[in-house]
Amino acid sequence: MALGAGRRNKGQLIPEAHKALDDMKYEIATEMGLPVYQGSEDYWGHITTRDAGAVGGHMVRKLVAFSQATLAGQTPGGSK
Repeated sequence: MALGAGRRNKGQLIPEAHKALDDMKYEIATEMGLPVYQGSEDYWGHITTRDAGAVGGHMVRKLVAFSQATLAGQTPGGSK
């Protein structure tokens, strides 16, 4: 079987989360000083691959921390 064969894109698991994830992406990009703004139709062609990947990496770290805190019964960034 070829690499990727049999994989289907089923779309987002929770479509309602799209706006929150998009907001997070632009918030992190702003914190990093990247010149991208919401409403720019997601054109990031002038951003280096390294910087765009860093935004994704920061998003994953925040989401993992949020999930771990939720599973531990704590509020993210706080205590029980």
